[in-house]
Amino acid sequence: MGRWISRLRLWPRSLTFRVIAFSTIWAILTLVVIFTLITTLYRQASERGFDSLLSAHLFNLIGSVGISDNGALTGAPDLGDLRFSEPNSGWYWSVEPASEGVHGEIHSSSMTTSLLSPSVAEVPFNANFQRSYSMEGIKGEQLEVFESEFVLDAKNRAARFRVMGNHSELEQEIASFQRRLLTYLSLFGVGMIAINAIAILLGLQPLRRVRNALAMVREGTANETNALIENNRRIVERSRTQVGNLAHSLKTPLAVLINEGRALGGAKGQLIADQAASMQKQVDHYLQRARVAAQRDSVVFRTPVSPLVERMVRVLRKLNPQTRLTLSLPPAEIVFAGEREDLEELLGNLLDNAMKWAKSAVAVTIATISGSGNLFEIVIEDDGPGIPEDSAREVLKRGKRLDETKPGTGLGLAIVADLVNEYGGSLALERSGMGGLRAVVRLRSLQ
Repeated sequence: MGRWISRLRLWPRSLTFRVIAFSTIWAILTLVVIFTLITTLYRQASERGFDSLLSAHLFNLIGSVGISDNGALTGAPDLGDLRFSEPNSGWYWSVEPASEGVHGEIHSSSMTTSLLSPSVAEVPFNANFQRSYSMEGIKGEQLEVFESEFVLDAKNRAARFRVMGNHSELEQEIASFQRRLLTYLSLFGVGMIAINAIAILLGLQPLRRVRNALAMVREGTANETNALIENNRRIVERSRTQVGNLAHSLKTPLAVLINEGRALGGAKGQLIADQAASMQKQVDHYLQRARVAAQRDSVVFRTPVSPLVERMVRVLRKLNPQTRLTLSLPPAEIVFAGEREDLEELLGNLLDNAMKWAKSAVAVTIATISGSGNLFEIVIEDDGPGIPEDSAREVLKRGKRLDETKPGTGLGLAIVADLVNEYGGSLALERSGMGGLRAVVRLRSLQ
């Protein structure tokens, strides 16, 4: 259950979630644009068709009405639309006198009361003696009116023709179309998003398998991969053994050369002893680098840090009772992404250097680095003389020693620097608040 809760928490940060979210947002924006475009085009086409219909009815009305000799309007227009015969339908026509000598008024049977049109001053006629405007109908509906004045005979007697259409019906029709379109696009969008999500999930399935395989490797539950890790570990262990054997086989001849050179005395003896000692340093240094490089590209190792540091500190406290050695560990376990022997050697060299130079106290601190992802740091401080800033780089060179009176080969910090570099970490030598050296090592941990 906890594992599923953890996965749900990580889901918003996953690649799958981001791809699906981006494609979903893009699909929604696309559908909104399509909906807006289609409804706009539909409204424009509907209004043009509505205006064309009213214009056709107006010309039909003009052609159906005449005038008698005594000036009375005559005619029985049939515009071919039953809505003009339905009372208060919102579809009306009327013919009224527009000049002297014309009397009478005829209108559609749907028009049960007179409707006043705006004055010519408010809505003037165009060059063709036509005008169009909106007004309120008998039942409060919105009417679209096409109006024209037309001369009926040679005596210049004119009449005013009006055709009125129910614009509210058009708005209702447009609204109904928008609702249907929204329903269809919503169903289409849901289906498209679902299909898209399924395609993304299936497309990212290989990456998910890789992630699960890596998780199994880290957790130690992958059988075939564990076999590969075990085989790799055996190879590394065999290489380490061979490196150790080589080191031991060279150690005795080099020691003999050093002793014989010193026994020989003189300039030549000193030269032999110095060169043999230099060879010994070179061999130790490059054998160490070869061993580290051999395991650098191997499968990920897991080394809990706290137990290893605690064990080393206990041993050093017994060996150096005169030095106060303090240890600070984080509450959560840190797992070093590397081999145990390398971490032991790194810590051993730093602790040995600190214990060698400390006056009375050494402090060891292990802590995670907030905001760095998966880095942790090892800080070892002492109250010794420290290292001058201009000499900090020199002591990291192989065989370099600032004080020849202290025992050692001068390889300790150089080996630490090589190990840190091989693991992609960092090493800093600073002035400690205790007065001596403060060595800060940053390495990668497994989350």
